[in-house]
Amino acid sequence: MHDTTPQTAAGKVLWHFSMSLDGFVAGPGHSMDWMPDATNRAGLIEEYTSTTGAILGGRAGWDAFPDPNAVYGGAWSGPIFVLTHHPEDAEPAEGVTFLDCDVAEALEAAQRAAGGKNVEVLSPTVGRQLLERGLIDEIDLHILPVLLGDGIRLYDNPGGSPVPLRLINGEPMAEVNFRYHPVRDLG
Repeated sequence: MHDTTPQTAAGKVLWHFSMSLDGFVAGPGHSMDWMPDATNRAGLIEEYTSTTGAILGGRAGWDAFPDPNAVYGGAWSGPIFVLTHHPEDAEPAEGVTFLDCDVAEALEAAQRAAGGKNVEVLSPTVGRQLLERGLIDEIDLHILPVLLGDGIRLYDNPGGSPVPLRLINGEPMAEVNFRYHPVRDLG
């Protein structure tokens, strides 16, 4: 399998996450202790920090990690938009705008602030809503070799219809094969 080409600042709307093999982007209570301290690919953080112009997230994720200076381990700074039904009880933070509006309006605000760079959607719920409206340009996933079994799923839409996707780095309609061995000695 070929890795993807580096991201470019092309004004894309990216739904971007590291994810467990079983489809979770966070553990229970938005825990992230299962994530490695470093990425496998050299330059990955720099790639995203240089191409991201704004971030659009949801309130549950913001409440779990309310630090605008922690994005990409503090390597990125810029406008953050948090979509919430209750902006009045959100703790103000520099560079963070809390919005109570339609998801498409929130995206438009983030795109204006991104100045031609990409908008990264860092919320499963917001990403799903944008996907349903055809407003996601790319889903960018980093699959980690771990099974969580519980937590926050990337795409949770019970009763919804399947969403076909086209693979960018390989045969467009190909399945992607992973082969792992369970780690038995954790000591």
